[in-house]
Amino acid sequence: MPGDQTRFDETKLDKAYDSRFLLRMLPFARPFKNQIIIAITLVILLTLLDLSLPYIIREGIDNYILPQSGTTETGHRNNVSEKIRHIQVDMSEPAVAAVVQRHPALFFQSGQTVLISLNDLENLSTSEIRIIRQRDLSGIAGLTLLFACLILLDFLFNFFQQIIMEYAAQNIMHGLRMTLFDHMLNLGMTYFTKNPAARLVTRATSDVQNLHELFTSIIIFVFKDLFLLTGIMVMMLIIDYKLALTSFVVLPGVVAAAIYFSRLAREAFRTLRVKTAEINTRFSETIAGIRVIQLFRQEENNYQKFAKINHDYYAAGMRQLHVFAIFMPVIEFLSIIATALIIYSGGIWVLSDAMTIGSLAAFISYIKMFFRPIRDIAEKYNILQNALSSAERLFQILDTREGMIETIPVSAGMPVSLDAIRDLEIDNVTFGYIPGERVLKQVSLSVKSGETLAIVGQTGSGKTTLINLLTRLYEPDSGSIRLNGIDIRRYSTDMLRSRIALVTQDPFLFSESVRDNILHGVPEKNDEDLHRITHASHLTSIIARLPDGLDTRLSEGGASISSGERQLISIARAFARNPDMIILDEATSYIDSETEQKIQQAIANLMAGRTAIVIAHRLITARSATQIVVLGNGRVVETGTHETLMAAKGYYYRLNQYKT
Repeated sequence: MPGDQTRFDETKLDKAYDSRFLLRMLPFARPFKNQIIIAITLVILLTLLDLSLPYIIREGIDNYILPQSGTTETGHRNNVSEKIRHIQVDMSEPAVAAVVQRHPALFFQSGQTVLISLNDLENLSTSEIRIIRQRDLSGIAGLTLLFACLILLDFLFNFFQQIIMEYAAQNIMHGLRMTLFDHMLNLGMTYFTKNPAARLVTRATSDVQNLHELFTSIIIFVFKDLFLLTGIMVMMLIIDYKLALTSFVVLPGVVAAAIYFSRLAREAFRTLRVKTAEINTRFSETIAGIRVIQLFRQEENNYQKFAKINHDYYAAGMRQLHVFAIFMPVIEFLSIIATALIIYSGGIWVLSDAMTIGSLAAFISYIKMFFRPIRDIAEKYNILQNALSSAERLFQILDTREGMIETIPVSAGMPVSLDAIRDLEIDNVTFGYIPGERVLKQVSLSVKSGETLAIVGQTGSGKTTLINLLTRLYEPDSGSIRLNGIDIRRYSTDMLRSRIALVTQDPFLFSESVRDNILHGVPEKNDEDLHRITHASHLTSIIARLPDGLDTRLSEGGASISSGERQLISIARAFARNPDMIILDEATSYIDSETEQKIQQAIANLMAGRTAIVIAHRLITARSATQIVVLGNGRVVETGTHETLMAAKGYYYRLNQYKT
């Protein structure tokens, strides 16, 4: 719509997303803070479990596989001192003492302990080695059992953490989706005329789903990754600070790569969000207008338009793929460099007895663990950007109050009660959908209780707009509309609309049963009331032909029944409301003569004893009205009865001559 200043333009989002959107999610998450706290606690326990596994490997190697029971220097070869590692023997065990007695040359005493060289173990039989190393085997078995228990705990903690967090996230998204839906229900028509339905559907579906991923993947796993990174660095510094500092040399490169590639991926994510909405819009418009597309042979043209949007989406997806296809190998390359530095430096220190083999093995495990959360954080950062883009668009909707109909407060803020509509007065009303382009210009008219007012005029003269203002789908730019002498803005919209029933030229039916469509928005009726309503609406014979009668489910828009049958159901819906005022937007247009007769009779029943406003596209409809208002170019040009207007031979007379 030209001149639209409120419709948000997705392509203009060219700055980093505001992290304050995360704070705005807190009210939705607050009811589930206990679950989130439990999930974070489990994440901390999972982090501690992950950190303990390499340390257990280190203990197993240093204490049991290659125990540090002592070394002796045996001599020099090529000016290199040779170190021999020994294992302590427990002489309190009779079986061990027996082995020592059988091979006295292989064992020697050092102080209060008996030792055997690791090199001499090969001179013992397998069973004797088991006896000698029984303590080590028991230690390995104990560590293996501990390792298995930790793995089991890791599985259980992961399971419960994901269940709890998924439960909280689903409830948060449920609340957000309901808030968004409720807000949309209360937005005015001006908002919906400026924003395609498919775009709004995208907001309520895929954008909400992105925020679901924010809670289930990002928040918890960022906690885990940050805890894990911190824990790994602490453990590495505790084991050997010199080797830890050596491995940290690659960190500046890792940080620089993560920041650079995250910026590249952010733009791809933005484009994907825009193109997703455009694809949904194109699909929605194509399905809604498929009849026109096929009748005018526009399949190829529509296909080409969609192909362009789809290719743009594909290109954005490929850009995102290329970013990660480069980023991941870069991180892997830096990981290999860090591992190589550890193996080289740690290997030298192991050979010089400055470090144990177990410590080196733990370091290698930790450095591999170290780069895993770095990769995760970089990915989660991009997902965070995607989620923030969705949050930005959702809050754009939640923040808008465009077209929301407000009740003017009276004294204590309570709206005026409307027990019945007795008279209507439209006083000097001016309105335009677009600023500066007026559809109605200083329109004034009135109608008394029980009268029928017909509004006639050329297409675009403002007839339907006048009805939109009366039902408060829009608000006038100036002037006022009064019921019973009181401005309609003093009444709540619920109170006002409960007294008015609208039968349009092309009624909309929901994909519900006939019963639900008739009783839409009104309390449940008993069978006697329903029979009275359907009889007065001339629906009885039609319902009898339907397979499930009143419980027959209609397709979307009522496409499974004829336009005349849709009109009769909409008239029955008006009957069910028992309104004071009926508004008819030429309900008999484009109907066959037999159905038109039924509709005319149903309308006559509906109008009996009620105030009626008829938008008359066919002037014959206006002849029996109590009063006729003729609109031309948004202004009232004539008023009167059919006879007086024809006698005046003015605008109404010329319209009749033209129509005939």
